[in-house]
Amino acid sequence: MKEKAITFACFTTEEVKDFVNAAGKCDFEIDVCYSRAVIDAKSLLGMLYLGVCKELTIKYGEKDARFEQVVGKYAIA
Repeated sequence: MKEKAITFACFTTEEVKDFVNAAGKCDFEIDVCYSRAVIDAKSLLGMLYLGVCKELTIKYGEKDARFEQVVGKYAIA
């Protein structure tokens, strides 16, 4: 299982939409965690519920080059 920390820019939902669209094209499950909350990365409402400007952890078990590229844009070094 891969695990990466990501964050989105404050006051914008465009990055969240970009991430959700990329996750939606994957045929495997992707979870986004913040504190004790676990949300499906393919759910725009769920992702907006978690909010922006927070350090989120994504967990997924398979590899997809397109998704990895999008995750790379929001990964925390």
